[in-house]
Amino acid sequence: MPRRRLTLALVLVAIVAAVEFWGGVRAGSLALLADAVHVCMDVFALIIALAALAGAQRPANVHKTFGYGRLEVLGALANGTLLLAATLFILYEAVGRFSVVYHPQGALMSAVAGFGLIVNAGVALLLVRDRHANLNVQAAIYHVAGDALGAFAVIAGGIAIAATGFSWIDPALSIFVAAIIVAGVLRILRDATDVLLESTPRGMTLDEVRATLAPLAGIVAVHDLHVWTIGTGDRALSAHVLVDDRRVSEATAIAREIDALVRARFGITHVTLQFECESCAPEERVVCTQPRGTGSEPARIR
Repeated sequence: MPRRRLTLALVLVAIVAAVEFWGGVRAGSLALLADAVHVCMDVFALIIALAALAGAQRPANVHKTFGYGRLEVLGALANGTLLLAATLFILYEAVGRFSVVYHPQGALMSAVAGFGLIVNAGVALLLVRDRHANLNVQAAIYHVAGDALGAFAVIAGGIAIAATGFSWIDPALSIFVAAIIVAGVLRILRDATDVLLESTPRGMTLDEVRATLAPLAGIVAVHDLHVWTIGTGDRALSAHVLVDDRRVSEATAIAREIDALVRARFGITHVTLQFECESCAPEERVVCTQPRGTGSEPARIR
């Protein structure tokens, strides 16, 4: 179902882009052309979202052991980069037009932008139920929402130009649309970069994870703790867990408890643990890798 809605959204947004390009050229409006460029980037965003959705559903294999979940992240990064490039071009053109006398057709600007606003609002409602599906769907929603805001600004600007004849309103609106693009792109690039750098997911801290594990029986300390995002909704954790001397079967029970706890509390679906014991003396022990006499003991959980 998300793929069907994305496909329908792609068709509708492509129609808006074509109409706004035509209207921008016909009306001589840089603001409308700027919004058309933004919409074209939204077309690209939806294409990436569809491709990423298909790729993310491919199973893992011996070469791609975590699957293809990060295709969507790479797509969002590429889309954001292209949006920034288009924005720089819009800003360059807008600054130049302040010193040029021209007469955009305000009434046509408003009519075409009104069409874009109606369609963009419909597309946003179409996609909003899938906003948590993946990063590119979120990116597409931000773009479409930005388009709706930009279209509203062009409508108001077209009315003002028709009423006053002030042509400077058009490049000023172009800069406003560019600012909308930048605001959305920076968020997309930040989120995509965080995933590629394997940062701790937003809304979570390692201290919080440690504090959650502290009450579990048998755990003495947790160190070398890492939490990162593989793809949207797919989080992983790895850690060294120092336990008191226990049988392997008891350590397995601790591992299951950790897995269930972090899955429920933080949505972490991949858990990799290395157990370390306090003493290597007992016959029945967890495999011990804890260095001795090096001063590298992890801080104990109290």
